[in-house]
This record gives sequence, structure tokens and C-alpha cells, in this order.
Amino acid sequence: MIFLLLGVLALAIGGCVSVVWAERGGPRWVRAVALVTRTAGELLAGTRKKRGRTSNTADDGD
Repeated sequence: MIFLLLGVLALAIGGCVSVVWAERGGPRWVRAVALVTRTAGELLAGTRKKRGRTSNTADDGD
């Protein structure tokens, strides 16, 4: 389990580094990794917003 968590942490750090490097004009593969990282972040943020709206409407009835 610890290796799985370390792997996820390494991917997250690598994604952040690629975004910064791409902003500074990195190679094409870094820009591709940065695009994937940003897209994944936006998708996760979108699901969090949807989940938050659902839980808020459920709490309104209490």
C-alpha cells in the first residue's frame, strides 16, 4: 500500500514539475504531460463541484 501511495505522490509531483517547465517553454513531451495534468485537475475539480452541489441540496431538507 505504501508503494502505491508513493507512486501516486511521484506522479503528482512530476505533473506539477511538468506544468511549471512547460510554462517556461519546455520540450514538446513536457507540454503534453502538462496538458494531461491540467486536464485531469480540471476533471477532478468538476467532479468535486458536482458532488458538492448534490450534498448541499440533500442537506437543505434537514
